[in-house]
Amino acid sequence: MLRALACALLCSSVLVVQNRSAAAFEIFGLKLWGSDEDEDADIANPLRYAVTINVVGADDDLEKKLENVSGLKADEDHPVSGSLGLLAKARSEREQLVAALYGEARYDGVVTVEIQGKDIDALPPDAEFTGPQPIPVTVTIDPGQRFTLGNIQLKGDAAGLMSADYGLITGGDASSGAILKAEALIVRALKDEGRPLAKVTDREVVADHKSLTADVTLTVAAGPIAGYGDTSVDGTEAVDRDFTRYMTGLKPGEQYSPDEIDEARDRLLGLEVFNSVTVKEADKLDPQGNIPINVEVSERKFRYFGLGATASNTDGLGFEGYWGHRNLFGHAEKLKFDGSISGIGAQDISKLNYNAGVMFEKPGVVGPASKFYANLKTVFEHPDAYDRFSVRGETGLSYELSKYQTVSAGVALEYSKIEDNLDPDPQKYLIASLPLQYVWDNRDDKLNPTKGFRFLGYAEPSYDLLGGAVFLKLKGEGSVYQTLDDAGRFVAAGRLAMGSILGASLQEVPADRRFYAGGGGSVRGYAYQGIGPKDSDDDPIGGLSWFETSAELRYQVTDSIGIVPFVDAGTVSVKQFPDFSDVKVGAGVGLRYITPFGPLRIDAAVPLNPDRGDPSFGIYAGIGQAF
Repeated sequence: MLRALACALLCSSVLVVQNRSAAAFEIFGLKLWGSDEDEDADIANPLRYAVTINVVGADDDLEKKLENVSGLKADEDHPVSGSLGLLAKARSEREQLVAALYGEARYDGVVTVEIQGKDIDALPPDAEFTGPQPIPVTVTIDPGQRFTLGNIQLKGDAAGLMSADYGLITGGDASSGAILKAEALIVRALKDEGRPLAKVTDREVVADHKSLTADVTLTVAAGPIAGYGDTSVDGTEAVDRDFTRYMTGLKPGEQYSPDEIDEARDRLLGLEVFNSVTVKEADKLDPQGNIPINVEVSERKFRYFGLGATASNTDGLGFEGYWGHRNLFGHAEKLKFDGSISGIGAQDISKLNYNAGVMFEKPGVVGPASKFYANLKTVFEHPDAYDRFSVRGETGLSYELSKYQTVSAGVALEYSKIEDNLDPDPQKYLIASLPLQYVWDNRDDKLNPTKGFRFLGYAEPSYDLLGGAVFLKLKGEGSVYQTLDDAGRFVAAGRLAMGSILGASLQEVPADRRFYAGGGGSVRGYAYQGIGPKDSDDDPIGGLSWFETSAELRYQVTDSIGIVPFVDAGTVSVKQFPDFSDVKVGAGVGLRYITPFGPLRIDAAVPLNPDRGDPSFGIYAGIGQAF
């Protein structure tokens, strides 16, 4: 199967286009036409410079880190505003590089910056740099020696804490980053006790150049235990301010918790009506001894739409589109219409696939952690396994049990007319069901995870009001992600999924509710629905049980390009539990292009043990990682 993203205009968040000037055009961070001069045209008295960085006696890694920190190097292609601008940038350069040396625990490093051969410390504030451009700038860095931690003292309300619990160990890492991290951990530990005003009041770092050690003294004030005071909200316009306050879930008088502050921010961002959310405590308690909370938000555009297209050597052309509103009545209600058509050019016009739907969501119906949803969808499709027309309506409620756990329960009613490979006579179904779902998800990034775990458990008891069949569909799926190196270039990812349908025979279960495998979101290298039981014409009939697994090694070659070798395997059985008698395996390699909204994915795979009629290879495209 050859699937390629032929066209995409997703005006909400999928296609990022920047038009910085009339003569320059940039997409996904790549300049397609135009020049840097167009962007620099408005700089007053432009002065160009060329920088040379010399690092004395450092290894390649340190030299590269320092060059990456250099603001002069990063902006070398852009002019500064006159001699004053160059002098200011040079002085800022020295501060940045000294801070970078401290970050490497090098407290005796020396940074010298010269412009036209003169040390900036010897130049007057109004120095003028004349002559041919670019003006030569030389940065010389003597990184010095790496220091270790010497004597460590915690004073004030932290006097009873063990510094080693926060990463400060004599002889250990003395970098400024390690010290600041320890401070943050100490303050966080005190805030976890309900002390919102905890802070480091004094920091003293004394470097001994003879012993190459740094003595650290931190003085900490814990402050009193307090509850939440009033919550104020700034920045709302179309979104109701009281609703925004309600959705934080911070109740006046309840004991302060930094975890709840984080959850309040995440919950507000999850409403998808704000570009940014800041939740912060006041710097003092109110007269009742509680801590006031301030929420600052900036609203985003509420209306959005998208258009897209797909191309396939087996399925022909397809088009899709949607329109949505994120804040229908001022309480972050979502309304979305979508539709698609596919199979153009690949089959008879009467066999084109259509679907259309409308979705509504309302958050906060029974508490800030809850969300009501309702949707209506109609489908007319013709995959290899069946022909189906259906109309499905569903309504339900989801609830966040914690930051990582969500449960949902709904009621659904679906009418369908299906002709499948087991029974050529069209069958009608009217199925009432209760979809139930539990999700645990602590991944660090939903579209491009590098660590964490996700588990989904799904159960849907169903009853066919026309045919009388009663059955239970069960699914479980877990995926795990682990970074393998300090630089985060290598990520191992694995996925395992199983499912079973209990209580009815294969013929009693509608064809669209049976299990299938194969394709870009399943076992790559095989056709969509291409794995599993087939009839005498090698057309899929689906099964009552299903198993899939995948393994990937994601290698980030550059900041924007990744390569992913992978192996997938799967099986479908007519039995209620997988018997693993016919497991199909596919393997291949993928290319990832990282964008602000997630990776663009292209995978090429081959089936390792194909059956008659299986394709020799498959190519798949999409947005986000495969799982």
